[in-house]
Amino acid sequence: MQTSSPGVACGQNAAMPLSPLASSIPAAPGLRGAEPLAPFPDPHRHDPLLERFLHDASSQLCRWLGSAAAMSPLPGLSVLPPVEPEATGLSPDRLLADLQLVMEGAYNPGHPGAIAHLDPPPLAASVAADLICAGLNNNLLAEELSPSLSRLERSLCGWLAERLGLPAGAGGVAASGGSLSNLMALVAARQHRGLVERRDAVVVASAEAHVSLAKSLVVMGLPASALVAVPTDAGGRLDIDALEQVLAELERAGQPVIAVVATAGTTVRGAVDPLDRIAVLCRRHGHWLHVDGAIGAVFALAPDHAPRVEGLGLADSLTVNPQKLLGITKTSSLLLLARPAVLLETFRTGLPYMEASWGGGHGGEAGLQGTRPAEILKLWLGLRQLGEAGIAALIDGAIERRRHLERLLSPLADLELVKGSLHLLAFRPTGLCAEASERWSQDTRQALLSRQLMLSRPLYRGHHHLKAVLGNPHTRPAELEAVAEVVGRSLP
Repeated sequence: MQTSSPGVACGQNAAMPLSPLASSIPAAPGLRGAEPLAPFPDPHRHDPLLERFLHDASSQLCRWLGSAAAMSPLPGLSVLPPVEPEATGLSPDRLLADLQLVMEGAYNPGHPGAIAHLDPPPLAASVAADLICAGLNNNLLAEELSPSLSRLERSLCGWLAERLGLPAGAGGVAASGGSLSNLMALVAARQHRGLVERRDAVVVASAEAHVSLAKSLVVMGLPASALVAVPTDAGGRLDIDALEQVLAELERAGQPVIAVVATAGTTVRGAVDPLDRIAVLCRRHGHWLHVDGAIGAVFALAPDHAPRVEGLGLADSLTVNPQKLLGITKTSSLLLLARPAVLLETFRTGLPYMEASWGGGHGGEAGLQGTRPAEILKLWLGLRQLGEAGIAALIDGAIERRRHLERLLSPLADLELVKGSLHLLAFRPTGLCAEASERWSQDTRQALLSRQLMLSRPLYRGHHHLKAVLGNPHTRPAELEAVAEVVGRSLP
């Protein structure tokens, strides 16, 4: 087994203090001896050994989840078991032992102090659906490979599109992450607008838009200069006057625009661009509007919080990532379009080796991915578990935790708070140069980790900050008070 330490901040040599690992948890009874597990489930009979193996694996996972608070958010060591297969296959107990090693070195999102990233603990129903998804092993490439699940995906995408404010008939497709959703949106916009051959076409977005847009340009064969960055205001929102000026200049120069990208939830502070005003400009100039709502779009599912993302439904295309707040297991991203037929127009190549679609198009022709697992299953079951009230409660709780931490940190006179309208909060001491801010962020993050509190350390507007993402429902006032205590002692 190889180990390395992930818990050391950049530029530091001391290892993070170790926390109790899952190896201290007693192993599950059940799989004794070395009775071999059949490589594939028997299609003719119930397999009790497979059932016992899955039961023991689930028990092992449940013990890990149930010990989250006793461990650290970030393990002291990352672990690597032997990666090469042995001469003969392993017995069930050895397979579970290998899994345990990996679990001991895993990031621990269920810890109450895990408030560093947009990675909440997993929703129970979503975990179960992931298991069923793996067992079904259906492929959303084509309807005959996933008849019910293909229909479920289309129906759920349509329902979500409507709930998020898109017009009747809107829909979309699941994707493996928000970066892929954003890429497919831009490819579809370019194709729909007839700009595939225009090497001078550009994408316009705020200076604080997600890095996936730059990656998309690389994949699309466009130069880095094709991403036109519009300045942001003091609150991190796209400056609407600057956008109007940029669009007018591009129009005068005869330079085509693939899409204007607005952000509903920036990565560092959770700022939401003025979506409705951007939509007005896009309509005036005849541009495609894509909204990257990977972080913030789910707020529209709670009526009390929908005004935070006002104008979401005016988009031509919309990225939404339920994995970032609702606890849907990774990956769970959707690309939704006001006119979903554009996806088929863009990506349809024909599947001559499959029977013709009977329900509106094969999933493999509605996006960039061909083979796809039934990720929609965990989103569907997770939403069914939460219900409307549960979704609203998760969003309420995230906003209240952000407000609580803000109340605790606001009295610290030498601390600058950086926030938007969602559940993210970043901060740094005032008056420090960039180098001093970096040292402060490293030292303070290590002090927080020693208290089993994990915040991230983004570089924002030339200075390192500490950032809290308050989407973890297990985070209590005690953890937030401890964060404020450590930060207060860290100030120069």
